[in-house]
Amino acid sequence: MEKTIDIICVGELLIDFIGHQVNAAIRETEDYHRYLGGSPTNVASYAASLGLKSVLVATCGKDGLGDFSIQKLQEKKVITTQIAQSDNASTSIILVSKSTGTPDFIPYRDADFQIMPNQITEDLLKSAKIYHTTCFALSKKPAQETIVENAKKAKALGLQTSIDINFSERIWPDREEANKVLSDYLATNPFVKLSEDDCYRLFAEVKSEDFIFNYFHGLGASTICLTRGGDGVVLSDRETGIIRKQALPVAEIKDATGAGDAFWTGFLYAQLQNRNLEDTITIAQRLAVLKLQNIGGLPDGINILSYLNANL
Repeated sequence: MEKTIDIICVGELLIDFIGHQVNAAIRETEDYHRYLGGSPTNVASYAASLGLKSVLVATCGKDGLGDFSIQKLQEKKVITTQIAQSDNASTSIILVSKSTGTPDFIPYRDADFQIMPNQITEDLLKSAKIYHTTCFALSKKPAQETIVENAKKAKALGLQTSIDINFSERIWPDREEANKVLSDYLATNPFVKLSEDDCYRLFAEVKSEDFIFNYFHGLGASTICLTRGGDGVVLSDRETGIIRKQALPVAEIKDATGAGDAFWTGFLYAQLQNRNLEDTITIAQRLAVLKLQNIGGLPDGINILSYLNANL
């Protein structure tokens, strides 16, 4: 079957209510603005902005926020045919602090984890190149089972799997279960993206780079990308070895929410373009910088692809 889909993103579709006050804790935030959110949702949206064909597999409520979400995704040219709207659950929301670092958040989850097997068909998998999800999406059933089983099918059909290990104990308090489910998913040899904060939350203590890379390589991942905020990026690949990149300068950080998703979208985009890993990281960093300088999604009115590929 012809590969007409670049990325299938499976997981959380929700609304981020991002605070107006910069670097204020949730308890200090006085008001919020509504944005389309959820890590797989962001990746699908950013991918479409880069001209990729992206499908979002997700569930929201049959309510005003669900209607808003689907409308925004369609405006961004994301394929929404695999989004279910539940009669019995409301669209999930998250209150998020506006931060130049890692944002604080409070989740209110209802519909986002109601992802059923019939939302991912074999024909959909056969038509795609990359199958992507997140730790957040894997944290609750039935989405957990749907995602893992279809990741195995995707691998068997020749797709490249991918995961953002955006672990949080607030979302997934059972670390033992989390590690078991992650072990199942990493057996499909996904591209792995995680941050230092993710690692600290997952292991409940600071771990060395060597430990992190050995741990996830041991579970089956060949390519692991560790983001370190202002300290740049470190990538470990079984064939290429270790690649280190300094952080790119940012003129003004307006909103860090979704920056990691922008980074990973840039990474997947570059891999789809058969870029080497050095250029892949640079493209990923450039897209993250664009996001950091913009509240909400990526900025309008610029040629993003020209910016990403300049001087490469």
